[in-house]
Amino acid sequence: ITQTRHTPIDISSIMGFSGFGKKARTFDLDAIFEQTRRTAIERSRQVLASSLCSGQTCCEWYTVMCSSVCVCVGICVTRNPVESGSDDSDSDSDSEPRIGPLLPPGPTAGGEEVDVGPPLPPGYGKSTADDDDEDEEMQDEDDEVSALGLDPSGARLVTGSYDFSIRFWDFAGMDAALQAFRSLQPCECHQIKSLQYSNTGDVILVVAGNSQAKVLDRDGFQVMECIKGDQYIVDMANTKGHTAMLNGGCWHPKIKEEFLTCSNDGTVRTWDLSSEKKHKDVFKPRSLQGKRVTPTCCTYSRDGKLIAAGCQDGTIQIWDRNLSVHTKFHCRQAHANGSDTSCLTFSYDGTILASRGGDDTLKTWDIRNFKKPLNVATGLTNFFPMTDCCFSPDDKLLVTGTSARRDEGSGKLVFFDRQTLQVVYEVEVASASVVRCLWHPKLNQIMVGTGNGLAKVYYDPVRSHRGAKLCVVKSNRKEKHAEALTQDYIITPHALPMFREARQRSTRKQLEKDRLDPVKSHKPEPPVSGPGRGGRVAAHGGTLSSYIVKNIALDKTDDSNPREAILRHAKDASENPYWVAPAYKK
Repeated sequence: ITQTRHTPIDISSIMGFSGFGKKARTFDLDAIFEQTRRTAIERSRQVLASSLCSGQTCCEWYTVMCSSVCVCVGICVTRNPVESGSDDSDSDSDSEPRIGPLLPPGPTAGGEEVDVGPPLPPGYGKSTADDDDEDEEMQDEDDEVSALGLDPSGARLVTGSYDFSIRFWDFAGMDAALQAFRSLQPCECHQIKSLQYSNTGDVILVVAGNSQAKVLDRDGFQVMECIKGDQYIVDMANTKGHTAMLNGGCWHPKIKEEFLTCSNDGTVRTWDLSSEKKHKDVFKPRSLQGKRVTPTCCTYSRDGKLIAAGCQDGTIQIWDRNLSVHTKFHCRQAHANGSDTSCLTFSYDGTILASRGGDDTLKTWDIRNFKKPLNVATGLTNFFPMTDCCFSPDDKLLVTGTSARRDEGSGKLVFFDRQTLQVVYEVEVASASVVRCLWHPKLNQIMVGTGNGLAKVYYDPVRSHRGAKLCVVKSNRKEKHAEALTQDYIITPHALPMFREARQRSTRKQLEKDRLDPVKSHKPEPPVSGPGRGGRVAAHGGTLSSYIVKNIALDKTDDSNPREAILRHAKDASENPYWVAPAYKK
């Protein structure tokens, strides 16, 4: 065994640090804390003497470093102007410096609270009445009717809201109380953005704030849910579905199995109702520089051959339904850049496109000359990304809704002439914004959804048909009051004396009675094993064989001598031949 002794120089070269062999310093923590306390009291007295006239609060922090221990001592000296004028006991207590945290702020002599702490950032002052109104306005937005849908026959209305619910209304089944017959939440905690019945009226397209559109039947049961795409794939054309929040959707006007959706992932996709595992086609809007832009609304043309989308950069892009690569029509500056185009709709003749922009405008376009708008209407306030515009059934009028802040006016339904976009008529709907409007061509009635949670129906007593006219003429159903008993009685039939069975007081007496009964005291016969004995047949074989043995084989006389048994019938056969003899006469 060889023992090697390393010098401090060797250890420093090996370990990488030096200092071996030196005496370590020692620290007395109690002495350090005592010295720090005295220093703090002395300095606080000096600060108090300098700030007696100003009445300000001073706070000083001292840091003492000792052997990797950091000691922080905070000294807060407060002189309250109110307490300086109090009784002697208070003045005596003020003579000593206060060490520790600040006292809670109280009201000053002027009745105002003292602000403690650093000043607030600009724009974050005390809450005012305007801030309270904004908070209430945000609460009201949770009740806004954000989606409307009416089936082609006009018999059933469906509404969606920001409270995540969908309600069904049946005009033929409602009375004047106008109560919905069903309410459900198909997309859990996602706001409803769009609802539309198919052209056959048997299914409903539901577009919510998630990335998966749903299709429900007329009763609200799920028929289909679109698949969610892979958000880690860069090219959105290679994903099977949307990867971000949906903005809108609609059904194909001719093909009942096809519908359209647009999303924040920068794509517009078509889907087939029979194939929920993958989209049908993908349309990708692009900016002038070729970058991805977000479509905020989408629609089909009346013949279903064109697909139009309004984008966040203010453009309107139109594709041929069968060619998804390049746009067929394109307008770069349709609306202001950065504003959400809330609605696109085609006229019934298919030549005019109306666009409702987030820049408070309404424009009409001729798709045959798509460079500039035909007419522009301005000053139409729009606070919502789903404000509608629609054409009248005769294609002569164009109607849209306006938004209004709370207690600053009312939302209006504005009617324009289609050719000139001049205001023809205005209707004040409510003291809230008009979010949705739908003019049904068959009923000739206008459905309106407002920002305060109301769904209104406007109709003409002469020109309108069915719809709201079916339920407004009905009186409210009388509530059926059940007759209540003054005292509740619980009656069970077998508790009555006439149904009650006599209870035996002793089981021993009952056993003695059963012993005297020949039927109850008869010992059951054990099962027969083997071929059978004593006239009993063993339970063997199938059902048919057991039946034959029991009924035929046992019904016989004693056949101990087979020859005598056969000759017993010889005399009867010769006297009354019936079977064999007549057959051989010839």
